[in-house]
Amino acid sequence: MVTAKDSSTIAILDFGGQYVQLIARRVREHHVHSIIVRSDVTVEELKELNTVGLIFSGSPASVYGEGAPRCRAEILDLGLPILGICYGMGLACEMMGGKSSSTDSREYGRTHLEVLDAESLLAHVPQETSVWMSHGDVVTKLSSDFIAIAKTHNCPYAAVRHSSRPFYGVQFHPEVSHTPCGNQIMRNFLYDICGCTGDWQVSSVIQGTVEGIREQVVDSARVICGLSGGVDSSVTAALIHRAIGDRLTCIFVDNGLMRNREIELVESAFRQHFKIDLQVAHAADGFLDKLEGISDPQEKRIIIGHEFIEVFKAQAKRFKDAKFLAQGTLYPDVIESGHSAAGEAANIKLHHNVGGLPAELGFELVEPLRDLFKDEVRRVGEHLGLPAELVWRHPFPGPGLAVRIIGPVTRERLKTLRDADDIIIEEIRSAGWYDKIAQAFGVLLPISTVGVMGDDRSYTGQHIIAVRFVETKDFMTADWVHVDHELLGVIATRIMNEVAGVNRVVYDISSKPPATIEWE
Repeated sequence: MVTAKDSSTIAILDFGGQYVQLIARRVREHHVHSIIVRSDVTVEELKELNTVGLIFSGSPASVYGEGAPRCRAEILDLGLPILGICYGMGLACEMMGGKSSSTDSREYGRTHLEVLDAESLLAHVPQETSVWMSHGDVVTKLSSDFIAIAKTHNCPYAAVRHSSRPFYGVQFHPEVSHTPCGNQIMRNFLYDICGCTGDWQVSSVIQGTVEGIREQVVDSARVICGLSGGVDSSVTAALIHRAIGDRLTCIFVDNGLMRNREIELVESAFRQHFKIDLQVAHAADGFLDKLEGISDPQEKRIIIGHEFIEVFKAQAKRFKDAKFLAQGTLYPDVIESGHSAAGEAANIKLHHNVGGLPAELGFELVEPLRDLFKDEVRRVGEHLGLPAELVWRHPFPGPGLAVRIIGPVTRERLKTLRDADDIIIEEIRSAGWYDKIAQAFGVLLPISTVGVMGDDRSYTGQHIIAVRFVETKDFMTADWVHVDHELLGVIATRIMNEVAGVNRVVYDISSKPPATIEWE
């Protein structure tokens, strides 16, 4: 992997803000390497990362609150350009003689911004524009070294700069798409203020990653990779195969909870296209027997996860020369699991592929994607020559169709959902909607519904399929897709006519939040 040591880096100090990952992505979209670090990162650590600029993130805390996260004071004396966002601005201003406090005139959502100084950070930004605010505190006092460069009706210091240090602060969030000029502001900071050259490309990480795998996997050792059929594990396998060739063995666990033709797709890509050793563990009966009668979604996840580990362990023991386990861990997984440079402050949840497999497997982990985001992984997959159907397919949950079947999972209910899902995907592909939708799927509801089939009233055994289409850039928030009504009509008609046991189809128009993308 091409790391900060190979390319100029923007270090993002994580104070616990909800948009930290989004900041990192926005920086990389400008072809500049970024990394999220702890708020108390040391000067020495920043130098090791080849840091050319810093961004202070937002935070749910108040600068003046007890125990509020802070950075080391010496960070401000490094001479590196700094962009403080929301809390990050308030913290830096307070550390340099200013003051923040709560305000009765809180700003949330789009707010009108008036630019007072259209140079440096705000160069090429319209004098009158809108920005996205999300704050309850504001900077109420600036030291004499600061200059206000933008304001709103309720915030006289909506953007500031230091008169002699390369520090800039904004109360709003330039990293979100709801700030139209945000992209220009980020570019101004990265290129004009930090002097970045845009030398970081996703495609350039391939050779560095391959070399890193070769350095790690030595002495003719074998790597075991668990394939799921998704883009993350597929790109992981392709990278490792390029590095060590036939010393890679992929294991695909058929848990009986996959979509139709899932095994065939994986076998075609990896056995035929890449000539990779692929072992398929046919374990559907074991999974489905253990899921019998289970309705609670969390219990389903626990059963599926435990059974997967047992099956995988049994398969892995067959390869005596296997010393390494490959996982498709992504950068958001690492951050949210508290294993990154961001430290415990970012510990949100434990991911299955970040420490999820038991230590007794005795493998050393190989995680070639742990510095990349999902969209970057897709671009790597394209450069590696993976089939477009694998690279750009919609996300699929780890527990499979078990969490798209509300209530108990049975073989009959799985067939019903698979057949409905096939129709949904087939029709949106045919209508040219597949690539416009971030995620599309059906959900089988545990509700009998009255209908008329032929001349008879139908009720018993007749169920509902909910169709879910969402659009999103980062899956942190999502909206339902305003899809063509005629397409929905075609999908509903086909499902009710062709899928036994379904006499009603509904369309989910819930956004995230408050709903989630998946139903369970």
